Amino acid sequence: MAVKILFLLVSLCCTWNSLLAQNGVHFSDCPVDIYFVLDTSESVALRRQPYKDLVELAKKFTIRFIRRLNNWYYQCDQILEWNAGALHYSDEVRKIYSLSRMNPRGQADMINNIQLVEYIGKGTHTDCAIRKGTEELLLGGSHHRENKYMIVVTDGHPIEGYKEPCGGLESAATDAKNQGIKIFPVAISPDEQATRLKHIASDRYRQNYTATSLKDADVNETINHILQTIRDEVEPVCCSFECQPLTGLVGIPGIPGERGSDGRRGPHGAMGPPGSPGMIGEVGPAGHPGMKGDKGNRGIKGDRGFKGGKGSKGYPGKDGLDGKKGDAGYDGLPGCIGSPGHPGRPGPQGLKGDPGPFGRKGEKAEAGLDGEPGRRGPVGETGDKGKPGVQGSAGDPGERGDDGPPGNHGSKGEAGPLGEPGLPGPPGTRGLKGPKGAVGPEGQPGHDGLPGQSGEPGEPGRPGPRGFKGDIGPPGQEGFKGPTGPQGYPGDAGPMGEMGEPGSPGNGSRGPPGLPGIPGPQGLRGSNGTEGFPGPKGDDGEPGDPGTDNSILGEKGRKGAKGYRGSEGEEGPPGPPGPPGPSECEILDIVKRMCSCCECKCGPIDLLFVVDSSESIGDENFKLSKQFILTVIERLSKDEKIKFDGKESNIGVVQYSHAGTQELVSMMDSNINSLLELKFAIKNLTWIAGGTFTGSALEWSKNAFKGSLAQTRVVLVLTDGHTDSQRDLIPLTSLCNVANVISVGVSDIFRSKPGSENLDLISCHNSRTPGLSLQRSTFTALLENTFLENVTAFICKDKKCPDYSCPIQFNASTDITFLIDSSTSVGSKNFETTKSFTKRLAERFLGAKVRPNVAVRVSVVQYSKSYVTVAQFSNNYTEVSRSIEKMEFMNDATDVGSALKHVIDVHVGNRNNAKRKVLLFTDGRSQGDLVHTIERQAQSAKSNKIAVYAIAVGDQINENNLRALVAGKATDYDVDRSARFLYRVKDYPSLLKGVFYQTVSKQMSLD
Repeated sequence: MAVKILFLLVSLCCTWNSLLAQNGVHFSDCPVDIYFVLDTSESVALRRQPYKDLVELAKKFTIRFIRRLNNWYYQCDQILEWNAGALHYSDEVRKIYSLSRMNPRGQADMINNIQLVEYIGKGTHTDCAIRKGTEELLLGGSHHRENKYMIVVTDGHPIEGYKEPCGGLESAATDAKNQGIKIFPVAISPDEQATRLKHIASDRYRQNYTATSLKDADVNETINHILQTIRDEVEPVCCSFECQPLTGLVGIPGIPGERGSDGRRGPHGAMGPPGSPGMIGEVGPAGHPGMKGDKGNRGIKGDRGFKGGKGSKGYPGKDGLDGKKGDAGYDGLPGCIGSPGHPGRPGPQGLKGDPGPFGRKGEKAEAGLDGEPGRRGPVGETGDKGKPGVQGSAGDPGERGDDGPPGNHGSKGEAGPLGEPGLPGPPGTRGLKGPKGAVGPEGQPGHDGLPGQSGEPGEPGRPGPRGFKGDIGPPGQEGFKGPTGPQGYPGDAGPMGEMGEPGSPGNGSRGPPGLPGIPGPQGLRGSNGTEGFPGPKGDDGEPGDPGTDNSILGEKGRKGAKGYRGSEGEEGPPGPPGPPGPSECEILDIVKRMCSCCECKCGPIDLLFVVDSSESIGDENFKLSKQFILTVIERLSKDEKIKFDGKESNIGVVQYSHAGTQELVSMMDSNINSLLELKFAIKNLTWIAGGTFTGSALEWSKNAFKGSLAQTRVVLVLTDGHTDSQRDLIPLTSLCNVANVISVGVSDIFRSKPGSENLDLISCHNSRTPGLSLQRSTFTALLENTFLENVTAFICKDKKCPDYSCPIQFNASTDITFLIDSSTSVGSKNFETTKSFTKRLAERFLGAKVRPNVAVRVSVVQYSKSYVTVAQFSNNYTEVSRSIEKMEFMNDATDVGSALKHVIDVHVGNRNNAKRKVLLFTDGRSQGDLVHTIERQAQSAKSNKIAVYAIAVGDQINENNLRALVAGKATDYDVDRSARFLYRVKDYPSLLKGVFYQTVSKQMSLD
């Protein structure tokens, strides 16, 4: 009976399957569903260049897998047939192909759809993709719940800090596993995040599967292992010989029947007729790699790499040898009187030092070299023999001769002894504690350590017993004679001498006090005392009665009381003119030296941070980016004194990811009223974790400070240097010619190097005003002190400083001639000083501001007994400076008149529309120039509209000649004109001190 019932059931199943086949519904013996979930997020698409390369490799892996989905025959006479589908995802899920049978047509259609996939390139919502794949597997495909598989191809990112909208990765994977779905996680590349992939995998499928690899065999191994695992698991399910038709509608529950007895396995059926010939098979897998080829030719030399970032701070070097003592500087102006400091604590009294040894008497210096003999005068005529004269007195000592030429360099000395070892370097940071090593052999005793820092003085101890005087030590080697030190303070008083030995004690004891004596007799009377002093003056008496009139004068009365103030008298004549006060340039120099508020000011400024908040940055790195921004703001506020209030200076932060995700917080926001509120808003920025559209973000940032009045604008772009240039077509040079741009590139979460080419484009590397491009290996390195100093220095590179340079400006074309004294009385050394001073003046004149169509030219003439034109009129400072440097000392007599006449003639022959000015150097020692000669030349210059300025050096000046030179008259001297056209210095070195050259050039530039 049981056999008949089993036979009827098998017949019913076969009839049911034949009916379904007639209606066009395919029912296979052993169907298996496999669903591909592909990650095309930003972290995959923009991982490496060329962009979307990993997405293309993931698509090739899927296509290769689909082509391997061929039917599989089991020995139980069951055939495994495949149903497959696919989707790809980022922050949204897009279906590629619905779950369908993988016959040749189905495989071709699915492969075509995969090839058309374009990456989304935004955030990574893996949990949503797994839930969508689970839904597709449960609603269609195989009627075997055990034969449903999912292959998730992803990079395992993000790791932390990401809000997953579909309940989280672990929850989605667990729900799929509870529905009987087995999940194979396949890494995009071998170095992915294993932690996230393990959350996805079912217990038996946690293998190191990879979709891309440098070795093609690794990818084939992944596909083979997954297919073999599925075939092995499916065989027990498909070979159970249970009638498992397609699931229909749920019927009305029937009455439970009695449990039947187990039937026996039936015999094998008759072999069916041979099937029709199959179709041509698919192309087989790629063959094994061929033999290694011959070595290729040497490649062309690559282009020069980009300039690297500033290196880290080096270790401190060893102490060098002491340098030679420099020349004494010029005396500075007195500084401002500082506020009195707090009195310090009295230090403990030091011990008196031992007297030092007497130094050796210094050696006697060698005598100086004799001066060169003077020039021999001409031989005079032989005179008559005179009478012997009276012996004359000794003459005055002669003047010191000129310095001789420098001697030849001496031979190179022997190498000196090695210097003392340098101080030990600073201690390094303490490393992590390593594992305890094996006990080593006992080491040698270490060297004595450096003495520690002196501790605070302790309480004075009790005085100890006086020690014995030590023996006199041997005299030490005599040291080099040191410089004379300042006079020391008087020493402390010496210690008190030793107390003498006490006398021998007496034998007697002290007696009782005696009785009072008897009073003596009264003494004799003493002598009279000295006369006493007069007593105080008595009060005035009453006035007496008037006496009789007579002609005799009475005694002079006492001085009367002080009278009342009389009326003011008439104004007196003006007094003599006082000495000239400091010039404008001298006043500016004094202010520059003494003013405490003369620092350069950074600002007003508009500062904007543009921060990459894409998925490749990572949540922890994004937090470090915000900390970097807050640190820069803090340094600019405290160190540079910038007031970020939205009025004088403004600051803002733009974070961005893909298109439409830009977010701005700034001081111009109506909801932010203080810098503290802005910092709080920056801290509250959340990681977007999407794609990277840097060009769109930079274009959007142009309007961040719209309406601001600040002229200086600086934008700092913080990114990993990678951008989705295939979909974001806006160029990265949007901010060029709009602001000073700093691009800071940092390695992303995959430790990929920043894209240096994109960073150069962002920082306007090829524009007229290039910015700054910096790179860091980690986001932690952004907080290093040296890097922060470089960033703040570039932000404040256009500081506004007070101008104390005493600038000059010419409003009309001007020709200026320097007439330089090169006579014997000047000396060669002073002549070199004059050349340096002349070059300073020439640089000031030729570098001065001029109005349009205005030109300034200078020429140089040196004179002694004759004159030489050193430099013709020119506006090229390089040529003039080179000519001045080539001047040689003439060392002859002085003829001011002829030299001045030559300069006047040259000026008269030049252009008439230019102002003419002459600056004459003189020490007042002139041979043969009479006052009327100089007056005539000075009046000639005045008539030709040539202004003559003079610099008088020293105190041996012929005042008449100097007055005639400046005023044109020696007798009628104009004091006001002298103050403007005459400059006096005590000696030639004073020409180069302070701002004297600025004072002269300022006065000569005035009309």
